[in-house]
Amino acid sequence: MKLLRTTFSLAAVFALVGASCAQGADTFVVKPYLQVGRIPAPGTLQLLWHGEDADTAWSVEKRNGFEGEWTKAEAPTMRRVAVTGIAAHRIFTVELKGLKPGGSFQYRVLKGGDVVFTSEGHGPKTGDQPIRYVVFGDIGAGTDEQKPLAKRAFESKPDLVVVTGDIVYEYGLISEYEEKFWSVYNADDTTGKGAPLLRSIPFVAAPGNHDTETHDFDKHPDALAYYLFWSQPLNGPLGQEGGPFVPALTGAAKNVKAFRDAAGESYPRMTNFSFDSGNAHWTIIDSNPYVDYTDSALKEWVAKDLADAKDATWRFVAFHHPGFNSSREHFEQQHMRLLAPIFEAGHVDVVFNGHVHNYQRTFPMTFVPDKQGTLMVGGRDGKTVRGRVVNGRWKLDKTFDGKTNTKPNGVIYVVTGAGGQKLYNPEQHGDADSLQKFTDKFVSIVHSLTVADIDGRTMTVKQVSADGKELDRFTITK
Repeated sequence: MKLLRTTFSLAAVFALVGASCAQGADTFVVKPYLQVGRIPAPGTLQLLWHGEDADTAWSVEKRNGFEGEWTKAEAPTMRRVAVTGIAAHRIFTVELKGLKPGGSFQYRVLKGGDVVFTSEGHGPKTGDQPIRYVVFGDIGAGTDEQKPLAKRAFESKPDLVVVTGDIVYEYGLISEYEEKFWSVYNADDTTGKGAPLLRSIPFVAAPGNHDTETHDFDKHPDALAYYLFWSQPLNGPLGQEGGPFVPALTGAAKNVKAFRDAAGESYPRMTNFSFDSGNAHWTIIDSNPYVDYTDSALKEWVAKDLADAKDATWRFVAFHHPGFNSSREHFEQQHMRLLAPIFEAGHVDVVFNGHVHNYQRTFPMTFVPDKQGTLMVGGRDGKTVRGRVVNGRWKLDKTFDGKTNTKPNGVIYVVTGAGGQKLYNPEQHGDADSLQKFTDKFVSIVHSLTVADIDGRTMTVKQVSADGKELDRFTITK
């Protein structure tokens, strides 16, 4: 079947962006951005923005297409962020309903009855529509390489962007989002500072170590911004703080309370969740070493979630720390290998990871771990859990080439962590003897992102550099 895609009108986007900039230059703390929301559905998206800490008459209007009458959305809900060291502000959320699946829509934000921001997007796709994903991790680094890759992501015209962790560096702070994230991924244009991605394309993010490992609110009162800024499903297991997959918060009671008040229902549940998108099911997992993957609760949730996705044509898993990695950097962090048998039983097609700042792809593979592996403890205090070394037996499908043979026998693991941070192990590029036997492709000398196109029972995955060069490509058919 010929791949057909509904594309963004870039001229229209830039015209709308220009108008919004002129009207809303000093109106927002953070300009409006789209999210999949708590219960993703083909006809809905969430619109968020951050405003000053004052009572203001905000409202939102939308319309399908570029003509016709504007209809008023429901009144926005509000959460207040008032943590030490950050100017108090408010986060507003509005649900955009009645969107045509895959169809273009416009929205505008009004303040006191005056239009202060206008942009456009596309309604989430249904299962019978072709869909495109952009996937990359380790992005908000504040580097020169981050910005052109944001532009490449925008020009790829995805329906959804999936971030495989390490959204901002170094500690996942509100202040770091201000410096390294919003200005790049919600820029007003594509003239070198980034791209207007977030205002027109929803993002989903898995937590990385730089996002959710910092829990000391005395050292960093604006930590764990991940829980404040993202509107994502809350259908994962509800872990108990201090339990096997939710570390305890520390710091003065007032600082902890300020975080809890701002995070609301997102904390601590939003690190593990799942959702349907087009004809695919996505499972997002917290892979940080503070999670004890010898405990059964989280593994049982993952297994059940994948089993319940039996109606999905495609099943993807995204988390930060790769279990199968040929880089010398982070090679010893293999704790996510413990979930490989669950992925295989759940018929997962591709697992997307970050953490390692390059691109890698395994052969389709199955893996049997040797018991629970060996726990690693280190860090400055000599007590911090850093992961596990997990040996085992793997079986590789080397007949799959993604070209003539497009039916893999096993799970393909993709590391797409070259999203902006300094690249890891460029010296291994082209050195086949330094790679593990499960690695099929390894690119460590250029920043890149993953573009995955699905049309029914066919998926083509490309790895693309900021200048559009194709670094890898493979196709899977069912």
